[in-house]
Amino acid sequence: MDNQNQQTILVVDDEDRIRRLLRMYLEREGYIIDEAEDGEKALEKAFQKDYDLILLDLMLPGMDGLEVCAEIRKKKATPIIMLTARGEETNRVDGFEAGTDDYVVKPFSPRELVHRVKAVVRRASATAYLTTKTNTHNVIVFPELTIDHDAHEVKAGGKSISLTPKEYELLHYLAKSPDKVFTRETLLRDVWNYEFFGDLRTVDTHVKRLREKLNRASSRAASMITTVWGVGYKLEVPKE
Repeated sequence: MDNQNQQTILVVDDEDRIRRLLRMYLEREGYIIDEAEDGEKALEKAFQKDYDLILLDLMLPGMDGLEVCAEIRKKKATPIIMLTARGEETNRVDGFEAGTDDYVVKPFSPRELVHRVKAVVRRASATAYLTTKTNTHNVIVFPELTIDHDAHEVKAGGKSISLTPKEYELLHYLAKSPDKVFTRETLLRDVWNYEFFGDLRTVDTHVKRLREKLNRASSRAASMITTVWGVGYKLEVPKE
């Protein structure tokens, strides 16, 4: 628990009862909790401070959770877990398209939520949020694209790219087996583990966002993530 003492979570929900419940369970695990009761305050806090995770309710007064998430994603890759009372697949897909990393449906088990929080924070601590660089030998190098897995840094066209935990995991997974085609089902199983099984559009959404981020630095790097129609995706090495 000691390694969590400095990890801070922003809890965003318009129900004081929910915020108190989440604070109680998460503080027991050693997390530091900040709160916001609406979207505007959530954005203000999210931009003022670098949180390790944001728990974000979908149904907020004024600016809803999807809008808040989309605004945060324009500037930051902070991990976000969306909380919602609506569990339909279309709403989960909307959340993924806005940039959420996980999705929990109300009413939820506090134990399950804590498990999800720990999993997302653990993944995030091993991605682009790390600022400490190490002497590394675990590097995947392609033309225009470099993935330093020990430092957890991605560069496209020589420029560092900020990725969410899932975007990084997806890219690294594809890059470990260049030119190999993976089905969406395989990617859901191996990259998302037990999460969101059956939501195949989750993969499409993350591939789209990953390409967009890579393309800002290098269109050649972005084009390496290739769609194999009717099957899935692969990272294709340019033939020179």
